[in-house]
Amino acid sequence: MKLLTILLLVLLAVAGIGAFELLMPFGPQSEQFVEVAPGTSTAGIAKQMESAGVVRSAWVFGALKLWETERHGRQTLKAGEYRFDHPDSLWDVYWRIEHGDVFTLTVVIPEGYNIFDVAAAVQGAGLGKADEFLAVERKHTELVKPWSPQAESVEGYLFPATYKFGRHATPLLMLSTMVAKFTVEAQRLGLKGDVNRTVTMASLAEKEVHMASERPEVVGVFENRIEQGMPLQTDPTVIYASLLRGTWTGVIHQSELKADSPYNTYVHGGLPPGPICNPGLAALQAAVHPAKTENLYFVADANGATKFAKSLKEHSDNVEAYRKAAGQR
Repeated sequence: MKLLTILLLVLLAVAGIGAFELLMPFGPQSEQFVEVAPGTSTAGIAKQMESAGVVRSAWVFGALKLWETERHGRQTLKAGEYRFDHPDSLWDVYWRIEHGDVFTLTVVIPEGYNIFDVAAAVQGAGLGKADEFLAVERKHTELVKPWSPQAESVEGYLFPATYKFGRHATPLLMLSTMVAKFTVEAQRLGLKGDVNRTVTMASLAEKEVHMASERPEVVGVFENRIEQGMPLQTDPTVIYASLLRGTWTGVIHQSELKADSPYNTYVHGGLPPGPICNPGLAALQAAVHPAKTENLYFVADANGATKFAKSLKEHSDNVEAYRKAAGQR
């Protein structure tokens, strides 16, 4: 009986120690990063976590891995960078590594962001300096050569989406990821032929109107004007030309309307040489399937919608109505 009591006490003590090791929070009081390289063994991960002060015992971490494998089959611990900023249980630490809960920084690229906006978003996310990002995008135009062989920028091909990158992601990695996303979406959409023309047209529609339902009509207007030899005279291209020169002040000046930039659609006929922003799916679809229309003009109304017109007189009336409504506000 005495031996049985001792054995029971020993078992209770072991169970208590095990529960303490598994459930009692342990770890850093401030931010600590641990990088787990691909191919690192369980023992290697356990040692890293112990050395970083994330877990008490590498041995207990390894024992938990064996137990979980016995219970659920082969368990794979994921590589990546992990962030720990408060004490946590060994169980929770193990769960995070098993599920690949790696630390990332988020970059949100809305529809219509141009390359300067994207660079600013990257810098705002803490992933590097905007000017360094811009330098790399100008250098690596080979990323978009399958779509635009003569491209001097990756503008237009950084698909709008929410991206998650590790702290050490390079500008080239981020650019490649965004272009890869464009490639997937372009293939789904069935883009073919002169893709640069399609993306350029989509970028104009993206910048001109905010309502997706109006974009096919806008593209139809642009196509009509091109067919009739009329300049597009779209302000977003003038703004983009000023951005490229580094002279944009937030207001279009008369001198900018006359500037001899290939992106200035007041001076040069047809489309600009490349996209002026990164269009989303709706704008790309509009460029692929423009509306069949007789309209040649459009202008915003006081409510944010767009008024389309077939004749210059009708368009002038729409412009005057907009100015009156805006003046009454």
